[in-house]
Amino acid sequence: MLLKQILEVYEYIDRATASGQEIKEFLESYGAKDVEVKTITGHRGKTDFIRIRIPGKKGKSKGMEAPTIGVLGRLGGIGARPEMIGMVSDADGAVVALAVAAKLLDMQNKGDFLDGDVVVSTHICPDAPTQPHKPVPFMGSPVDMATVNKEEVDGELDAILSIDTTKGNRVINTRGFAISPTVKEGYILKISDDLLDIMQITTGKLPEVFPVTMQDITPYGNDLYHINSILQPATATAAPVVGVAITTEVAVPGCATGASHPYDMELAARFTLEVAKAYGRGDCKFYDEAEFEMIIKKYGNMHHIQTLGK
Repeated sequence: MLLKQILEVYEYIDRATASGQEIKEFLESYGAKDVEVKTITGHRGKTDFIRIRIPGKKGKSKGMEAPTIGVLGRLGGIGARPEMIGMVSDADGAVVALAVAAKLLDMQNKGDFLDGDVVVSTHICPDAPTQPHKPVPFMGSPVDMATVNKEEVDGELDAILSIDTTKGNRVINTRGFAISPTVKEGYILKISDDLLDIMQITTGKLPEVFPVTMQDITPYGNDLYHINSILQPATATAAPVVGVAITTEVAVPGCATGASHPYDMELAARFTLEVAKAYGRGDCKFYDEAEFEMIIKKYGNMHHIQTLGK
């Protein structure tokens, strides 16, 4: 269970003075040794990027070969002050990612270590801008998406779970969370059976998968419609990316307050934790490597989808 960590992180996030340094100190109280905080200023404000590495017993940080999973909390901002008071719905992805980091550290304190390294990244901005979007307004971001990807996505990650509030649409009509098909190098691939298995075990119900379009896996800034930023990491890496969307039955604005549901966030966090356990020990594949090679052989690469295009 990660409900304790969800509520603890929420208390740090739901304040006008929220900062990356406060989150760093919170995680260090759990024993974190490798936490980086970087403040970056953009054309619409500033935000604190935070990156936490939790080493695995067979991970690359120890010179061994267990794969590294990235857990990214994607969002525009945790708050939209002064327009809105309090934590916004858009912050859910950050809360989940940070709660997973806290739980992993707590597990290590109690003698349980994953095989592979886990790298958790997100950013903390209590006064992000909002932006128009249909059917409901989105949260904006103080920095552009290329900067976010530069800070959160790098070559050391062998697979990525991108966690994002995905409530501002009419195509996901379930309360809880849903996962995406795997996206890799411009291709939308088959949904991972391993991830579906883990999802139905952790939720106790049939898995939910949300639709992904070609527009969604192209970079922001190309004037195309995107469901949100959940799959933007796939535009900046060759690693397989799966979106973990925190969802509702109706369209909810990302800038809405009072719209976060702790039990839904806990479900998404518990799923993420179980995936991290299985991935590090080689029991969870995000995609079929042999089939991907066949796709490339038959149809060529799709790297141009990862660019802004012509």
